[in-house]
Amino acid sequence: MKHLKYLLAAIALMLMTTPASASGFVTVKNGQFYLDGKPYHYVGTNMWSAAIMASEGCGGNRKTLLRELDNLKKLGITNIRILVGAEGPEGLQSHIKPVLQTAPGVYNDTILQGLDYLLVEMEKRNLKGVFYLTNAWEWSGGYSAYLEWAGHGDAVIPGIDGYDAYVNYVKKFVTDDKAKEMYYNHVRYIVSRINSITGKPYTESPAIMSWQISNEPRSFSDEGLPAFEQFLLTTARLIKSIDKNHLVSTGSEGLVGFQLKLDWWTKLHAAPEIDYANIHLWPCTWRWVTRENVFTAVATACEESRKYIEQHYNAIKAYGKPLVLEEFGYHRDEFSFTPGSSTKARDEYYAFILGIMCEKKMLAGCNFWAWSGDARPKNLWWKEWDDYCGDPAQEEQGLYSVFSNDRSTLKLIKKAAKKMK
Repeated sequence: MKHLKYLLAAIALMLMTTPASASGFVTVKNGQFYLDGKPYHYVGTNMWSAAIMASEGCGGNRKTLLRELDNLKKLGITNIRILVGAEGPEGLQSHIKPVLQTAPGVYNDTILQGLDYLLVEMEKRNLKGVFYLTNAWEWSGGYSAYLEWAGHGDAVIPGIDGYDAYVNYVKKFVTDDKAKEMYYNHVRYIVSRINSITGKPYTESPAIMSWQISNEPRSFSDEGLPAFEQFLLTTARLIKSIDKNHLVSTGSEGLVGFQLKLDWWTKLHAAPEIDYANIHLWPCTWRWVTRENVFTAVATACEESRKYIEQHYNAIKAYGKPLVLEEFGYHRDEFSFTPGSSTKARDEYYAFILGIMCEKKMLAGCNFWAWSGDARPKNLWWKEWDDYCGDPAQEEQGLYSVFSNDRSTLKLIKKAAKKMK
């Protein structure tokens, strides 16, 4: 009994002195992610609607959410990228619903409680999340919502007003102190939240891998780049002043998000406030392939994608930062949106990207866009309370979604995820 007493005391001391790297938090060292003292590589996905689905309010369906989390776990997915920042008025064309922040500092409590529930269920399954706190694009409010609240007039919608009009509107965000301060208040509110279920602060949740500043943040102008850089660094410092346990990332597309200026992307991601580097890949959107040859020019998409990955890896590797490809996608064959329809070209592209991931050299993680699972599109364009697919409301439903009956794609994902273990 005496020896047992000493043994228990020793175990208690070990638990009290366990370093952060062994406490379920992801850390970075020498260009590598670590989890519980071991290198951490992952195949992940995007599931922007997870917090809404976890709520008990409009749009919520906890039974469906839990099934999707379990299905992802079975595939070997360990990382999910999730939105925590829909803002602005509801009912606008191409906007998701419901929104989290309906007015500056006014929150939909059911979604916040859904986020609490989501974190608890992710913790149970040892899943890690990348939680982005706003959006540069209109589908969740983002920049344009904060600008409208700051007095710049009604938000501009690309589908109605045109893309150029949208850019001219949202480029004001990075230089507007009032709009940014409302966003900073949102960051403070979310990052410092206490989970209503566990009573523990978010800062102690092992389900959070990273707080992400924005989805695809941009300056939207060359002259805005200095202010953009300061906005990202200021936000990163703010997050780190509240949360010492979790990583901070930008959500950047890479040089496409930095006015095609790689040196600006590199300088920003080399800063000590930013823990790792992000890029996205969209061959069709970026016109590496056209709508006419998207299915016959997969080799071109792959070639350009490797160049893009190599370009960013070579730029950041000297700074000891891991590189994550956190969005990539490809169309279904014949531009179909139907779950289970042919994905021959997509599978070829996925196989190429996942192959690079499995090399465990240039990429430390990747998240495909996007998981729809058992959701099924009811309309070509999302209508109120349709299933949430991986495609936001401004895109055709099923455009980039990976559904539970896309068997050939799921086989590729599962095989790659298995190699990450």
